[in-house]
Amino acid sequence: MIFWLVKFIQSQFPSFSAVRVFQYITVRTSLALTTALIVSLLLGPRLIEMLRRRKVGAQILKIRQEGAPDLSEMHGSKAGTPIMGGLLILVAVLISTLLFCRLSNRFVWVVICASVALGAIGFYDDYVKVTLRDSRGISARVKLIGQMMVGLAVGVFLYASDNTLGIIYHLTGDRGATHVVFPFVKTWYPDLGWGIILFAVIVLVSTSNAVNLTDGLDGLAIGVTTIVAATFLVVTYLVSRVDFARYLMFPYIANGEELTVILGALVGASLGFLWFNAHPAEVFMGDTGSLLLGGILGTVALLIKQELLLVIVGGIFVIEALSVVIQVASFRLRGKRVFLMSPLHHHYQKMGLPESKIIARFWIVSALLALMGLATLKLR
Repeated sequence: MIFWLVKFIQSQFPSFSAVRVFQYITVRTSLALTTALIVSLLLGPRLIEMLRRRKVGAQILKIRQEGAPDLSEMHGSKAGTPIMGGLLILVAVLISTLLFCRLSNRFVWVVICASVALGAIGFYDDYVKVTLRDSRGISARVKLIGQMMVGLAVGVFLYASDNTLGIIYHLTGDRGATHVVFPFVKTWYPDLGWGIILFAVIVLVSTSNAVNLTDGLDGLAIGVTTIVAATFLVVTYLVSRVDFARYLMFPYIANGEELTVILGALVGASLGFLWFNAHPAEVFMGDTGSLLLGGILGTVALLIKQELLLVIVGGIFVIEALSVVIQVASFRLRGKRVFLMSPLHHHYQKMGLPESKIIARFWIVSALLALMGLATLKLR
């Protein structure tokens, strides 16, 4: 909206050139970040109070994960803490995106639709948990089908828009959205063709579930998300500039700069939510927030062709998800647990480490992985 408003002012008042600054992507990204942060801080107390009045609180029941001991004695004090705090992130990101993005950009609407759809699935899951007083929520099958449908839609968009999205691979002369870029590799961009649809499903389902699994301690998931989003903000800005993309030997994403505005809004909204979610948390994001966050990160990674870079930068999410897969597989095949409990952060809780120390150490590792991911931009 701001972009169009500036265009209108320039057309009506050509001498008023000061507004031109609002067309710059760096300015709009900074404003989106600041606006999302302010919206989060202003709306947060009101949302938390509303959720408390409606008794939308977390249900601390026995963990039924295969081979896992009960953690209710550790989390009993968190019973009743409002969930669905992801609504705060959603509202802040949407307001900032609609205000500062160029809304004629297709990338913007793909990210909005995919993330809102996944957030809606998470909201329904949280709603079932609250209304039925059951921590399991909707069935895993229903949730998975919903996630797969969103991934399918994004994949079909990429395949159908293959040659019209302005994605250029300078070193090979290829164009299109169906290629995959490997970190550390200069000229090998395998074309998946229609396989990009399946690939998109895998990326979005994996990312949204990985963020969901990481959301188990106060501030853990949102802190890691902030680091990953800030890193991808830098990457998105670089690959959407033809000069930087050519210099770094990455595919150039024409019109991809609008995604930096969305990521800026996500960083601001995440920082604002962390204000209330830091230990001891006043509100939990719930599946509403975790699926929403995974949706934004996964969709942006698909659009800028950095899906595999997300595996490095979002390594904490990957490790947390793998710990669950390893735990369940080991228990089913061998009848034994590898970890004291999964996801991994609960393993360290069972070892007796304070929650705040676990969170801080995971943030540090996430920051190191982010730096490692940025290093791959040049090591090609």
